[in-house]
Amino acid sequence: MSIRCLSLGREGAAVLVAVCGMAVSPALAQLRVTEWNVTNYGGASPRDATFQTAIYGVIPSPLAMQGQSMRPDIFLGEEFQSAGAVANFKAILNSAPGSPGDWEAAPFIDGPDTDSAFFYRTSKVVFKGVTIVSLVNGSTSLPPRNTYRYDVRLVGYGDVPATNLSCYTAHMKAGSASTDQSRRLQEANKIRDNASGVDTNGAGTKMPAGNMFLFGADTNVQTSTQTAYQRLVQAEADNTGRFFDPISSPGSWNNNSAFRFIHTQDPAVQMDDRHDQLLLCSGLLDGSGFEYIGNFGAVFSTSTWNDPNHSYRCWGNDGTSFDQILKIAGNTMVGDVIAQALVTSANGLGHLPVILDLRVPAQIASTTVIDFGSVPLNSVAAQSLIVSNAGDVGLWGANGISSLNYSLLASAGFSAPAGVFADAAGGSANSHSITMDTSVVGLHTGLVTIASDAPDQPSRVVLLTGTVVGCPADFDGDGFVAGEDFDAFLAAFEAGDIAADFDGDQFVAGEDFTAYVEAFEAGC
Repeated sequence: MSIRCLSLGREGAAVLVAVCGMAVSPALAQLRVTEWNVTNYGGASPRDATFQTAIYGVIPSPLAMQGQSMRPDIFLGEEFQSAGAVANFKAILNSAPGSPGDWEAAPFIDGPDTDSAFFYRTSKVVFKGVTIVSLVNGSTSLPPRNTYRYDVRLVGYGDVPATNLSCYTAHMKAGSASTDQSRRLQEANKIRDNASGVDTNGAGTKMPAGNMFLFGADTNVQTSTQTAYQRLVQAEADNTGRFFDPISSPGSWNNNSAFRFIHTQDPAVQMDDRHDQLLLCSGLLDGSGFEYIGNFGAVFSTSTWNDPNHSYRCWGNDGTSFDQILKIAGNTMVGDVIAQALVTSANGLGHLPVILDLRVPAQIASTTVIDFGSVPLNSVAAQSLIVSNAGDVGLWGANGISSLNYSLLASAGFSAPAGVFADAAGGSANSHSITMDTSVVGLHTGLVTIASDAPDQPSRVVLLTGTVVGCPADFDGDGFVAGEDFDAFLAAFEAGDIAADFDGDQFVAGEDFTAYVEAFEAGC
């Protein structure tokens, strides 16, 4: 049996851990995002096998994540030298032992210096396009490299903003000099403005309004107080394009052992900085729909890499390598083989990848029509409305789909339960009793509106119909049983009118007359 763990917000960490154990233990599905500066990658090389091991190598027993591997669905990378390098990296992703073989690469854009690249699994996302957010020309006063935005949509969902994800990636200017920081700030300005709806590189280059978005980059930032970083994460008058650190870990990261569990650089020299990060928009951190798997607001642990409040990980960093080469023998996070592959793939210096997991939004399924049929006057008329979370658990896993939250509103003449209801993916559906007012004879029609957080269908309508029938002896339908009813029935009976078929056998005969007289004498 599996227990569905819901996002509980900033105050829910203790409850989340108590109820679910390792609250955000990486699932076998969901949407996993990886950010990795692959260190001056030029194409086919002896490093290819080490990349495959780092990405698809299986963590051995008895480690905490035994049986798991990095296995991303979206890969944001930096320091690719050419289109050929991107094509080769895609090939090694597809050919790695354990790979699903469904990787594709976004079109490569050749700019100054090395470039970013974007890889994605076609079974998980639909690629929509790449935009140059910031175009540079190699000037020493400008950022050294282009900045890009890659837009995708979740497979199996409609093309609506809440299921679209815009992924910004950059390799920001290195160095601590004021000129270096100024050039990083220019990059941050373009990214923040673009996410806020500004055309930063000509008409049509702004991020589509309402998209979910994230930023994955080698930031080359050593402290969260630097102006470039602050431009990305600080509150402003317009917070549309604001980014957030999902693990809430600001500070002076460089050469600071307090942050040793989130350091990413340099695995082949000494682990002492948090250059590589994934930042998220508020929509991925608000507790519903498309969502970070983790407890936003909880500061990442300073005592373990295996923080139960977060899916965010610096892959391979078990926190025992501060100011040293990444620990290989006895690495408690990924084991010796994967740790060695990470060091070798770093090409003598380099970076560790950063990963995090996202839940996809719920989808809704329900009864579409409820027919009460014919019901007697003033009787109880109730039918069941079935509502369920129709998220594709085969593709995303039950833990990889957000809970469906919804309410019901019935039109006049019908009623539905009040309140907010929830349904987890992969479980049993919810059943709600819908009732019809039977105090008035005749045909009744209406609807129940299901208002939900399913982005594909936030308002779903269920049609309602039913007929209230009065006393059978009330032949003229005026609500009273009187002599006029007997006279009207007798006239129809004598004329052989089918309306006198009182017993409903499609024939007008003596049995109909007898049955009517009995009902009339009984007063109904």
